[in-house]
Amino acid sequence: MVARRVISSVLQRQVRYVSAVPPTAATGLVAEVYAQAADEMRVVVPPILAQSPSPPSLAAYWTLTRETLTAAGRVDRARKEAVAAAVSVANLCPYCVDMHSIGLYDLSSEQTAEAIVADRAGEVADPGLRAVAGWARVAHQPDEPAVRQPPFSPSDRPELVGVAVTFHYLTRVVNVFLPSFLVPRKFGPSARRRFKHGLSQVLNPQLRETRLPGRALALLHDAPLPVDAAWAQGHPVVAAAVARSFAALDAVGARALSPAVRHLVRERLSTWRGEEPGHSREWCERLIADLPEVDRAAGRLALLTVFASYQVDEDVVAEFRAREPGDAALVEVVGWASYAAARQVGAGQATTGSSALLE
Repeated sequence: MVARRVISSVLQRQVRYVSAVPPTAATGLVAEVYAQAADEMRVVVPPILAQSPSPPSLAAYWTLTRETLTAAGRVDRARKEAVAAAVSVANLCPYCVDMHSIGLYDLSSEQTAEAIVADRAGEVADPGLRAVAGWARVAHQPDEPAVRQPPFSPSDRPELVGVAVTFHYLTRVVNVFLPSFLVPRKFGPSARRRFKHGLSQVLNPQLRETRLPGRALALLHDAPLPVDAAWAQGHPVVAAAVARSFAALDAVGARALSPAVRHLVRERLSTWRGEEPGHSREWCERLIADLPEVDRAAGRLALLTVFASYQVDEDVVAEFRAREPGDAALVEVVGWASYAAARQVGAGQATTGSSALLE
C-alpha cells in the first residue's frame, strides 16, 4: 500500500500545466475511471491523471482506450501495440513511443519494437506486425496506398482503426501535458533496451490478461454513431465506445471553445492530407488573425494541438490561461482539438475511402 502511494505521487508529478486529481481525493466520474484503471492497470497512469480536471474528457479517453486497445477482441494485443507505437512515432510523441514499444518487447521482440521506434517499420520481421505498423504510420495520410488498401480484413477494421484513432487523440494530449520521455534521457542505447526489457517483464501480466469488452461503456451516455465513424460498424462495443466518447468530446468542445474557433479548426482539417506544418508557427498566426481578439489564444492552442502538438509550450499555455485560468478549460480545449484531429483520421478510414467533415 505504501509503495503504491509513493508510485502514485511520482506519477502525479509527471503531469504539467494542471493539477491532477489525487486518487485518494477522486469522486464521482473521476473516481469511477480511476477504479477501473487501477483494477486493470494496477496504477492510475499519467495520461489518465492529466485529464482528471475534466471528468467527461477523462471518461471519453478511458472508454476509447479501454474498449479499443485493452479489451479482448478479434485482434491480438501485439498488433494493437504495434499500431499504437507507430501512431506515436507519426505524431512525434516520445513518451508514447517509449510506453508502447516496451509492450512490444514482451508481446513480440526487441527487434520489432526498436524497428518501429526508429521509424523503420519495413524492417519488422513478422509480416503481420510489419503490415499494420506500416499502415498505422501513415494512417493520417488518406492518399497513401496503405490507407486506400489497408492490410487487414473488414472484421478487424473496428479494432485496428479504433486504436489508431485513440492514439491520434492520446499522443496529442500527452505531448501537451506530459514530459517528452518515459525512459530517462540520460540512458544510452544499451541501457534503454535493458530498461525496456525490465519494464516489459513488470507489465507482462496486464498485457496478457483477458479483459471482457464493454466495461467502460456505462461511464458515458448512449449516443448514435456518426456517419464519418462508419469504420467502427461491425463491432458493437467499439461502435458504442466511439459514439459515446465522440458525443462527450463534442459537448466538451461546445463548452470550452467558441463556435468561431471550432469552425476554424474544422475548416483547416477539411483540407488536411496529413502534411506536417513545419517548425514555424506562421501558418497558425495567419489563421487566427481573423478571429476576434478574445478567441486568439484558444485558437492558437487548439490549432497547434491538432497540427503540431509538440509545439505547445509554456507561452502558448500561459496566453490561454490569461483568459481561462481553470484547469478544466485547458484540458477540454486540448482534448477537443485532439479529438477533432483523431476523428478526421478515422473518417479517412471509412469503408468508402472518403474523408468526411466533422459534424
